[in-house]
Amino acid sequence: MSSIISPRESFDRAQQKLVDQVLILGSMVEQSVQLALQALQRRDFTAARTIYGADQLVNEKRYALEQECITLIATQQPMARDARFLAAVLEIITELERIGDYAKGICKINLLMSEELVDPAVMLILQQMADLGLDMLRRSLDAFCSQDVSAARAIPHEDDAVDDLYNQVYRLLLDRMILSPSWIDRGNHLMWAAHNLERMADRVSNICERIVYVNTGQLRELESFDDLGVTHE
Repeated sequence: MSSIISPRESFDRAQQKLVDQVLILGSMVEQSVQLALQALQRRDFTAARTIYGADQLVNEKRYALEQECITLIATQQPMARDARFLAAVLEIITELERIGDYAKGICKINLLMSEELVDPAVMLILQQMADLGLDMLRRSLDAFCSQDVSAARAIPHEDDAVDDLYNQVYRLLLDRMILSPSWIDRGNHLMWAAHNLERMADRVSNICERIVYVNTGQLRELESFDDLGVTHE
């Protein structure tokens, strides 16, 4: 005798499926950023073209998840927290797709630059920015899975460290361009790569805001220490 699944149980199952698929999308964009940085460091144009083209898979995954959310909204007519959850998923998958776009942008920069290796000092800072941003991303998605509001509130404060690294690489590249005009095109391209990595951390903060929204009903910007005017050593 088959058991009857209640509407609540049916929605919970659909919700868990969405969470699992969001994690897969998160893993896809994380890998894209890692591979884009590796290709930039090695000046591997073949890899850069492959990663650039693979962004379409990220887009398709995002669109499929968006359609699932819309279908649930239409068929389940969720209220209160359930409605906020679906609204949050729609925003989170958009943020993840944008992070994938940043990886794609780094690949485009790689293809536009001349063939010289990236200055090791510059590459080191770019890698540090990527490492920090991706760590924030992983933990924000963990917080999404567990609906950990405390973690979601704390993670955006770490954006300050990414901003500090961005300022470091900006000054380093600017100094190189001032000393050697031949560095101008290369320096501008690398500044855009750094900008993409800095924006990735901002997208993670947006994900955290949606986690707080699901659980509290409050949608507001989560400020970093710099935004609050707090100095940190």
